Amino acid sequence: GAKRKRRVAHSSEMTDTPHRETARSAPDEGARRAVAAVWRIESAKIVATLTRVVGDFGLAEDLAQEALLDALQQWPVDGVPRNGAAWLTAVAKRKAIDGWRRRERLDDRMAVLAHDLEREQAEAADAPPWDPDAVDDDVLRLIFISCHPVLSREAQVALTLRVVGGLSSEEIARAFLVPTATVQQRIVRAKKTLAAANVPFEMPPREEHTARLGAILGVLYLIFNEGHAASSGPDWMRPELSLEAIRLARVVAALMPRERDAHSLVALMELTAARFPARVDAHGDPVLLADQDRRRWDRGRIVRGRAALGAADALGAGRGPYGLQAAIAECHAVAASIDETDWDRIVVLYEALGRIAPSPVVELNRAAAVAMATGPASALQIIDRLASSGALAGYHLLPATRAELLLRLGRDDEARSEFAVAASLAGNDRERALLRAKAEGR
Repeated sequence: GAKRKRRVAHSSEMTDTPHRETARSAPDEGARRAVAAVWRIESAKIVATLTRVVGDFGLAEDLAQEALLDALQQWPVDGVPRNGAAWLTAVAKRKAIDGWRRRERLDDRMAVLAHDLEREQAEAADAPPWDPDAVDDDVLRLIFISCHPVLSREAQVALTLRVVGGLSSEEIARAFLVPTATVQQRIVRAKKTLAAANVPFEMPPREEHTARLGAILGVLYLIFNEGHAASSGPDWMRPELSLEAIRLARVVAALMPRERDAHSLVALMELTAARFPARVDAHGDPVLLADQDRRRWDRGRIVRGRAALGAADALGAGRGPYGLQAAIAECHAVAASIDETDWDRIVVLYEALGRIAPSPVVELNRAAAVAMATGPASALQIIDRLASSGALAGYHLLPATRAELLLRLGRDDEARSEFAVAASLAGNDRERALLRAKAEGR
């Protein structure tokens, strides 16, 4: 019936700021919050500027961290400067000069830099705070370095979140449920790898832009998806991680306004995140697409997502994988209900996606859409072909989707068995509990 039909729809969803352990006075706490806010917003610009100056990415990040420690000591006493980012940058530059002086490496160029610092600090005192929406070429270079192909994907993710996103090692560790020491080791190794490879602080040749941009967007897509549907742990979602990915994707799109895929990824993220307020109940348990209160969807994100998709389409290059996924998300976003969703169009979009970016997960999602458009029998044939191929062995959503189809066909015993298999494969605690409940007929 209608209730059973609705169930299968869910398959279409897809700093280190130093701290003190002792009690803080109110001014100290206020200064700490100010340091954290400046770092989260401005860290990419600060580290990018320092990297250009000192020519060493790892050294630049270390200098920025040392400046943060100074800020925590001085701002409670002297007050928070009007332009905190400029203050941190100037302090880090002074530390660089001191280091060169101690090593007797202060050449004419560094002497000029030292002379200019006084002028920069005077100008910073009268300047308005840095605009968090402003972007520059140094930040773009920093993003390309963080996602350099000499680094592993795990290192790219950690470095991007740390240096470009301004997250602390502890925050990254909590997000991906790994020990803080593991994240710190990844970051240290990444810096050493970049230094060993002598990676310059410059944009790659134009002919490499597309391939390198693909790595950047792939990292942000991975970060977003881990927040959208956590692969493991006690929470079904980690929205703060997805929201950080959106922020970084918007930075990339602003830095590279002629890149279709950058705008398309922003569109996909915004349109998907629009459903976040309705995806969990008051207890943190999953609320599947068919059962969500659409009045709780974030209409502002829907507007922004559709605008980003329009910007991508206006470039005239056709839709790529992110654009097609964004178009699917748009179909959900504009539908008044699950039954009023244009499932035929979603099937067509998945077919197009399967042609340009074939994968068994795309085929699984297409099967879920086919079930909504034409019925469970034809969708079950697609699922059974996937199962027999072994391409999704161990992936819990394959038996979960098959179970939903079997329920709609009235094959309840088989469905419960499939739900039990799916529960045994699920890594997320909330999702596992939901699947077990279904296996028990609850």
